[in-house]
Amino acid sequence: MTELVTKGIKISVKTAFEGTFLKNEFIHYAFSYEIYIKNLSEDATQLLSRKWTILDSLNENETIYGEGVVGKTPIIQPGELHKYKSGCVLRSPNGAMKGFYLMENYSTSSQFKVRIPSFKLSATFAQN
Repeated sequence: MTELVTKGIKISVKTAFEGTFLKNEFIHYAFSYEIYIKNLSEDATQLLSRKWTILDSLNENETIYGEGVVGKTPIIQPGELHKYKSGCVLRSPNGAMKGFYLMENYSTSSQFKVRIPSFKLSATFAQN
């Protein structure tokens, strides 16, 4: 599991290779990732938006922006954990993801970025 703490918010990531499928005459590689967001600070925070950079070994990179995560903008109380599962598809068996969440501190109304640690996506058969 990959972990990183930014401004009192701990992000942990666990990944899995889900399999392959054929689309438009190309093999695609499906991955899932589970994100754990733990509020280690003394203030309630809300996850407002996200930015992901998805990299693959064919150098076909993609950047994604969006509100919340999987349709939610969770409020995370001090000491609480919010987790969710999502996924992505690559055209190669290896890649990586990284990014950040935009959070708001409820006590100060200030917004801040929380880094999502870079994590690898590797098809089981392609691992060394």
